[in-house]
Amino acid sequence: MPKPQVLITGGAGFLGINLCRYLLARGYGVRSLDIAPFDYPEGRVVDAMLGDVRDADAVARAMQGVDFVVHAAAALPLATREEIYTTDVQGTVVVLEEALNSKIARCVFTSSTSVYGVPDHHPLREEDAVKGVGPYGEAKIQAERLCGEMRSRGLCVSILRPKSFVGPERLGVFEILYDFAFQGRNFPVLGSGNNLYQLLDVEDVCQAIELCLLQPRDRVNDTFNVGAQEFGTLRESFQAVLDRAGYGKRVISIPAAPAIAILRVLERLHLSPIYQWIYDTCGRESYVALDRIESKLGFHARYSNREALLRNYDWYVRHRETIRRQGRTGVSHRLPWRRGALALAAHFF
Repeated sequence: MPKPQVLITGGAGFLGINLCRYLLARGYGVRSLDIAPFDYPEGRVVDAMLGDVRDADAVARAMQGVDFVVHAAAALPLATREEIYTTDVQGTVVVLEEALNSKIARCVFTSSTSVYGVPDHHPLREEDAVKGVGPYGEAKIQAERLCGEMRSRGLCVSILRPKSFVGPERLGVFEILYDFAFQGRNFPVLGSGNNLYQLLDVEDVCQAIELCLLQPRDRVNDTFNVGAQEFGTLRESFQAVLDRAGYGKRVISIPAAPAIAILRVLERLHLSPIYQWIYDTCGRESYVALDRIESKLGFHARYSNREALLRNYDWYVRHRETIRRQGRTGVSHRLPWRRGALALAAHFF
């Protein structure tokens, strides 16, 4: 019996291409809808459509003949407030309405743990209050509420809240860590770095998504945290990458309060890619409970924090020259990662 046909919105992005590869390897038919060209080798077997999730006609065409929809398209935190709102909220309205009209069996919406804001306790559980920081976190909360409304209208919608995840095709903020490690530099952390901090490998995000496609409807029609089961402190995770580089360099603590004040000013001046949710949370404990996704879906992350970062660092080393030549650090809606004033930081470590 053939596997179902899956539409991935944002299929040319970081999560999108990794999910395409994951599902193709397991026999699914895959269609991508993205405003960016799908210029990967997998374009030979992926039905790649150019289109915007804010365009109802494009979304309706993309849903013809598919069984499941994974809604991963999003404007990321460094985009403008207007673009985040129109893409992440209004685009979600379009996708969910068209899924209902097209009688899609079920949808998976990729949200974020940024909906929890800057928490005052851990582990974070799905029933905890949501209070997103900045336009991106606020938009994800609004989009989740839309998913809840569509459930009441009969659409099966899984909401996944993954921790920050890493993997092939995008580096984002981790590119700074990897570049420092590759060049044989120490790496700074805000505060002691002894705060527990949970990350995630993109392959484990893909695993969670597939479980939402496979498990019974009454189990998946819910909201789930996703994260690594094995994780340690931020210092331990970052030190593993420095150790892999082999220069004997160390994680260096810097005072959190003055560093955050500087990062806040640089963000307002558009001179730094480090946005509020990152600098407000990276010096604190940050981990989520996984009881629900384990018990209801049978999820178990394959990779620990350390393994996820090392796998991503090894990918970075293999592709570093291509990354530098192309002027981007992997896919993030095809926007280059620009360090701005943070490029000067390398000279101090």
